[in-house]
Amino acid sequence: MKGTRAKPPTLPAHIDLDVLEDTLSFYIRVISLAVSRDLDEWLDGLEVAKGTGKVTTLLLVDSHPGIRPSVIAHLVMKDRSAMGRLVDHMIGQGLLTRKISSDDSRAHELYITPAGAELAAKVRVLATEQSKRFFDFIPEHEQRQVMDILKRAYCRFVGMPPQNSADKEGQVG
Repeated sequence: MKGTRAKPPTLPAHIDLDVLEDTLSFYIRVISLAVSRDLDEWLDGLEVAKGTGKVTTLLLVDSHPGIRPSVIAHLVMKDRSAMGRLVDHMIGQGLLTRKISSDDSRAHELYITPAGAELAAKVRVLATEQSKRFFDFIPEHEQRQVMDILKRAYCRFVGMPPQNSADKEGQVG
């Protein structure tokens, strides 16, 4: 009716998400924000809290001594300049060191410091526990299905061979 206006919604339950209701990217973005906020609470007070890429960088350098910043940037989908700033910051915090590659003098390699290795050990425990608790309302078998789907999508986006649980279960060795 002309001249009458519906009362605006005052509660989230009164909202229709429009086309977002059926858009996977909407749910991924919102869940990503929620997971990041929760993880920041778990990591509060640690050098890797707040921001994106610090946890991944710390763990990859700890697991792969000599890894190049460009490889990490590719894996976390950051541009090289943002990765450079992040690495400089982590070096300044005493978590990483950077050396010129003996294979290519234009390339840098990253190494963990003792303080970085100690922090990586803490972060592994906290991140694993945070993920378990954050998603504890989803049954484990459904979590594995979602993980498989997201891993396949991730591998496609970063150009890695697909790694799904069916592949791993079928492997002998």
